[in-house]
Amino acid sequence: MSYTQLTEGQRYQIYSLKGIGLTQAEIARQVSVDPSTISRELKRNTGQRGYRPKQANDMAIKRRLEASKAIRMTEEMQARVTEYLNQEWSPEQISGYLRSEGGAWVSHETIYQFVLDDKKNGGTRYQQLRHSGKKRKKRYGGSDRRGEITDRVSIDKRPKSIEKRDRIGDWEIDLVIGKGHKGAIVTIVDRLSLMTLIAKVDSKHAELVTKATTRLLKRYKRRAAHTITADNGKEFSGHQEISRALGVDFYFAHPYSSWERGTNENTNGLIRQYLPKGTEFRSVNDEKCQFIMDRLNNRPRKCLGYRTPKQVFEEFLEAA
Repeated sequence: MSYTQLTEGQRYQIYSLKGIGLTQAEIARQVSVDPSTISRELKRNTGQRGYRPKQANDMAIKRRLEASKAIRMTEEMQARVTEYLNQEWSPEQISGYLRSEGGAWVSHETIYQFVLDDKKNGGTRYQQLRHSGKKRKKRYGGSDRRGEITDRVSIDKRPKSIEKRDRIGDWEIDLVIGKGHKGAIVTIVDRLSLMTLIAKVDSKHAELVTKATTRLLKRYKRRAAHTITADNGKEFSGHQEISRALGVDFYFAHPYSSWERGTNENTNGLIRQYLPKGTEFRSVNDEKCQFIMDRLNNRPRKCLGYRTPKQVFEEFLEAA
């Protein structure tokens, strides 16, 4: 999935296909580009009188020509960078996002220097930078002691096409556990767009997890809910009920094979920025969950061309 620069000829093709009533997804197939490219093209290059190919091409060229080289940190830029730092964006994400917008931008090195200078002068902007610093414990192979799940379907039977990440609606699911194993957060992540959905549950009980999962994905039923992949935790023993309620295929990764759900594992690490290990989940409410979702889904990602998960998800949803 990637954004492609369109030629003037392709824009005339889009104009013609749009005129005969084809959907964005159908136009994308005819033009041989990603659906998100069509969605982005129509959003950015449509004038007051609708989409016209010559005007669209002129607008795109003008935008590229106006895209300036990296500039110094003006006061205006400092304010904008600070705003994004406060949203936990990394310097690389900030620089990439600004550059993708086609206006003034600064390099990530300049942003790091800006933060360093601020720290030397007693400032606190450095506290907004995300630090890992934690060593991962190795998990060695062994027998799965968590019991069997009735009628589980192995990831081996999941369509290989899902590995291509060329559509939204293929989700990975997991839990983030609270202090003392009291309370949990259901985390669901779309494999293509990285769109993240979360909800608090009072325990890991399968019934609660099943209800939360159904509630989070119900709005995307049929349009953007095709498959779910989980680990082998008993909390997902309600997988058949979820499949019936949402019309999705439910698959289970191999035991101790977290890399088979790498998107979800990485996202859980990002969630831990807001809910570190040892956090009491009694104080976590719907408002806190919504705050975390908003932060993650509106943060530009390098792997998405510095677009946000929300932007990519909505582009594909519109094109569907």
